[in-house]
Amino acid sequence: MDALRTPDDLFTDLPGYPFEPHYVEIPDTEGGTLRVHHLDEGPADGPVVLLLHGEPSWSYLYRHMIPPLVEAGMRCVAPDLVGFGRSDKPAHRGDYTYARHVAWLRSHVFDGLDLRGITLVCQDWGGLLGLRLLAAEPERFSGVVAANTFLPTGDGTPSDAFLAWQRFSQEVPEMPIGRIVNGGCTTDLPEDVIAAYDAPFPDESYKEGARQFPSLVPTSPEDPEAPANRAAWEVLAEFDRPFWTAFGDSDAITKGNEQHLIKRIKGAQGQPHRLIEGGGHFIQEDRGPQLAAVVEELVATYDR
Repeated sequence: MDALRTPDDLFTDLPGYPFEPHYVEIPDTEGGTLRVHHLDEGPADGPVVLLLHGEPSWSYLYRHMIPPLVEAGMRCVAPDLVGFGRSDKPAHRGDYTYARHVAWLRSHVFDGLDLRGITLVCQDWGGLLGLRLLAAEPERFSGVVAANTFLPTGDGTPSDAFLAWQRFSQEVPEMPIGRIVNGGCTTDLPEDVIAAYDAPFPDESYKEGARQFPSLVPTSPEDPEAPANRAAWEVLAEFDRPFWTAFGDSDAITKGNEQHLIKRIKGAQGQPHRLIEGGGHFIQEDRGPQLAAVVEELVATYDR
């Protein structure tokens, strides 16, 4: 599999991102390997918090949440999905499939890092992938905070906002990554932060994964990953460890999806779910410290 690797110097002195890089080699599913990146901050023996980003962001999204979580004694692991951040970027659009993304992330966090006792924090595609991992090996997970995400089977009707985004992602001549993130926030990001979201993508050839992701969301019952997601829901429904939702009140793309999670998952029953005021789609940017506080509160319940 042909892959691009963003030059390291493009990640130098990004605002608010002083973290050391960590790498794992994983199978690319074609007999080769990919180098994938993650942050690993906090005490090695602390409760593991797995922070999964979505489209088209990268681990930079969690820079406001990692310091308070580390201060609370947690080990924060924030991967860059294949095609994003410091991780390798397969060069051809067709190399990116939903099934491969699941396999790549599983190789990274289960096989490569062997994470256990995980508190999953997932937003956007972080949920579409992270919830599949939870369904595959639920014994590895202690709890979940789901923020602005869902696990689609193609049996429902996508929102107009999502369909508009899907069309835009396929038709725009140049994909403005940083501007897209800014547009999904309730706050206006500084220019240097917008530039930091652009850093992993020095030209359009690095954006094949970002381009492909929106088209991989199951939007019809015949989608190739719809059966796998339905099977995952059967496991999720019986997951009885704490499952909290913390959605932004200003996210048009996933608005209302928390109700499906709350109604269907056993561990979500009777939990203190949150609707975070002022949180847009990229709630980590708009209300990162508040979302981190929800994670801290959840982890604190494990000792009760």
